[in-house]
Amino acid sequence: MSNGPVGVALVGAGVISGQYLRNLNAFPDVRVLGVADLDADRAAAVAREHDVPVSGTLGTVLALPEVEIVVNLTIPAAHAAVALEALRAGKHVYGEKPLAMDTDEAAKVMDEAANLGLRVGGAPDTFLGAGLQSTAHALRAGLIGAPVAVTAATQSLGPESWHPNPEFFYQPGAGPLFDLGPYYLTALVSLLGPVTQVAADTRRARDQRVVGSGPKAGNAFPVDVPTHVNALLDFPGTATAAATFSFDSPVNRRMIEIIGTEGALSLPDPNTFEGPLLARGLHDKDWREVPLSGTTAGRGIGVLDLARSIRAGTPHRASGALAFHVLELMAAISGSGERSEFRRITSTTTAPEPLPADWDPYAATLS
Repeated sequence: MSNGPVGVALVGAGVISGQYLRNLNAFPDVRVLGVADLDADRAAAVAREHDVPVSGTLGTVLALPEVEIVVNLTIPAAHAAVALEALRAGKHVYGEKPLAMDTDEAAKVMDEAANLGLRVGGAPDTFLGAGLQSTAHALRAGLIGAPVAVTAATQSLGPESWHPNPEFFYQPGAGPLFDLGPYYLTALVSLLGPVTQVAADTRRARDQRVVGSGPKAGNAFPVDVPTHVNALLDFPGTATAAATFSFDSPVNRRMIEIIGTEGALSLPDPNTFEGPLLARGLHDKDWREVPLSGTTAGRGIGVLDLARSIRAGTPHRASGALAFHVLELMAAISGSGERSEFRRITSTTTAPEPLPADWDPYAATLS
């Protein structure tokens, strides 16, 4: 087994790469060695900005023997192809959401990794932040008794009012379910375990939307996906959940509430790493804030946990199995909404063990 910092290369030098690079460069247990992009000039500029020694094509960074993990930040349509190429080059893979465009592609990635004895990890890693980790500890400590029911919602009027290029949010593979759903579904599965069946109803409020900002402001574009999704999820032996994912609501909501036999928890926005986490007992009149413990370091802590787990020979938390299960949930919710039927979920996973109380992303643990 190798020792010392784990070598990492990023593929995809878009906007999100900056957040990953700032964080990964600050973690002493990983060492960023390369940045790749279809646009070689962009890869070079990002590498220079973040003091990464090598830039170029995917092949360039895969040829670096010290690279052990490839962080896949390409567009969703390329996720599976890039992951398979990295695995075949002998690298572990950590990908941005979703794991692939569909479960067939994702299954090929998972099977290839298993055959080669390599690991797959996947975003979002927000469930490893202080807010949701504190929730996990509170549930395990029995703060609200046994979970009974969950209400979750992410609602807005959609991104076209502020995003200069919002068209892709309304194409297959996006919409509120596939864009924001991974944060909510990953949070719920990480806390409550796998889902066995889902049902859903979907709507599309308008056939066209209008760009609201930037050089294309005023341009109309088609809407090709449902923009309001209501879903029911069955967590066997624990809670049932009702979840809403909407780009049609003038009321902005980002919430998860878990009702238990002895009280309730109001969780932080699962697209963040922070709080607040609120609790109330069965007869309390008001919510009270629960003290948080854990990291708020941000995107990349899933990569760091993967790196440390590789060295320690232990399971990593933002796993491919978790990402695959969430992808199947979204596909099943979408299919249920089209056909008005319950869908059984064939994949499974386990709720990851919470991070240790002394887990510090900035303290070197690898020898």
